Amino acid sequence: MNVTEFRQALADHPGRGLRFLIDDQAAIADHFHVTEVGRVEKRFVDCGGKPRQTVACVLQTLVAYDTDHRLTTDKLAGIMSLVAKLDLPADAPVEVEHQERSVSIDAVDRFAERDGVLEFRLAAKQTACLAEDACGLGPADSTPASDGLPVLGEGCCGGTTGCC
Repeated sequence: MNVTEFRQALADHPGRGLRFLIDDQAAIADHFHVTEVGRVEKRFVDCGGKPRQTVACVLQTLVAYDTDHRLTTDKLAGIMSLVAKLDLPADAPVEVEHQERSVSIDAVDRFAERDGVLEFRLAAKQTACLAEDACGLGPADSTPASDGLPVLGEGCCGGTTGCC
């Protein structure tokens, strides 16, 4: 879900409670705070040597001791109105940073309204090879071996691609 879709979902459901569901099962505690909304920009070189850039809108959550705290769609919409200061692209993906045992960042995937609560479902982010043509790592090459580690293609570490 991108910034425009996220903001529209909040606007279309005023006065509702909020919930972030992790993997359709567990939820971030209902008394979470959004402590930051950030533009996170990543500039990198893929394993084929091509420079790349990504931009995301990341909402950092914190579960504090004040269990009476409940963020509403209206309050979060107000917070999201401030992101104009960050010059975020409208199509930037929205991600949620949360902490269980360690800090995780999941993508906001979809939403649904249930019993007066707007539930945003989070999906785990996945890694991928962005230079399969230069690297030699193909779909069949990334199947897990019996020890659970991926099997890399023969072309992966050869040549001067910088891959692996």
